[in-house]
Amino acid sequence: MTDNADLAALIRAIPDYPKPGIMFRDVSTLLLDGPGFRSTIDRMAAMVPPDISLIAGIEARGFIVAAGLSYALGLGKLMLRKPGKLPGDKIGTDYALEYGTDRIEMHTGHIQAGQRILLVDDLIATGGTAMAGVELIRRGGGIVDTALFIIDLPDLGGAKKLRLAGVKTRSLIAFDGD
Repeated sequence: MTDNADLAALIRAIPDYPKPGIMFRDVSTLLLDGPGFRSTIDRMAAMVPPDISLIAGIEARGFIVAAGLSYALGLGKLMLRKPGKLPGDKIGTDYALEYGTDRIEMHTGHIQAGQRILLVDDLIATGGTAMAGVELIRRGGGIVDTALFIIDLPDLGGAKKLRLAGVKTRSLIAFDGD
């Protein structure tokens, strides 16, 4: 674990969810703690590179983190959403999950060519959703070379996948063996 043990203590571990053998790390208990959530956003904000102009959050818990960072830094927020949620012109990408496939979408025209965008979510596990976010932002003309997470589950390899794709990853907390 990192030096953010105070925040890690606010995250509930739920064994055997969503299936046997999985230790689910539930950030909802961290979000319930006002000072803990504020510290989370403050500490993440301190890790944001100075040349970022938009914060991209992945639906749903990533929206919470992205909104907090956007507010703290005075930056706009780009929404990466599940299918059927965005009106107007959009692009999307499908990605693999452990149990099937999913898709995320974003509005076209919300990214200026060459704009530097930070990808954020609550947790990085296998990296499928985050990699889809990176692909989508890049297809939209943005530059995404940094991603931030509250939690990393390093044994599942998602952060490594992002690094191999040229994206620096940082997290406040790592839970090994999950």
